[in-house]
Formats: sequence, C-alpha cells, structure tokens
Amino acid sequence: MDEMRVTEHPILGDQEPTEMVEITVDGKKLTARSGEMIAAVLMANGMMVHRHTAKNHEPRGIFCGIGQCTDCVMTVNGKPNVRTCITPVEDGMVIETQEGYGKRRIRE
Repeated sequence: MDEMRVTEHPILGDQEPTEMVEITVDGKKLTARSGEMIAAVLMANGMMVHRHTAKNHEPRGIFCGIGQCTDCVMTVNGKPNVRTCITPVEDGMVIETQEGYGKRRIRE
C-alpha cells in the first residue's frame, strides 16, 4: 500500500524512506516505516477509524492531523488517549481502536 503512504507532510516535511518495523493494530500485523506517524500507517492500510465516541459510539479518525484535537486518539501499548497523528511508530507497538474514553491496560 505504498501509494497511500504520506511522503510529504505539511509540518514534518518530506518523509525519507527508513527501515521497516512491525506493529499490531487490533490484532492485525502491519509493517510501517520506522518513525512514521501511527495515523499515516493506518491511512496507508485503509484504516480510517481510530476510536468510537463515549456517548453515541460514533466512529472518529483524523481531523486536524497536527495534534490539536483528539479525534485520532487510540490505545497504544495499553495507554489510552494517544494522539496518533503526532506519535511515531516503534517496532512491536500494540495499537487498539479506542472505545469511549479508553481504559489503561496493564501489560504482563
């Protein structure tokens, strides 16, 4: 899905190719470029829903793309409310679609 990857970012500038890492999103293994923003990896893989609202369970995803809103928050490595548009991927990350306000999970 390289044709969907963000290679030119208005804030971060041109994204140079880097080594590939593996992350898990909702139980699915994905490859990503090291340092690529989580939201960019999701977009490149056609995943647009990052969370569901607490009250009406409505889907949300990228809105501002610069870390100012909270529409793209997800649970990352057990920590809820991580803004995926400004958080770079790291090898082995476990990312989950967030339900409502999210709950901290203790990893064993």
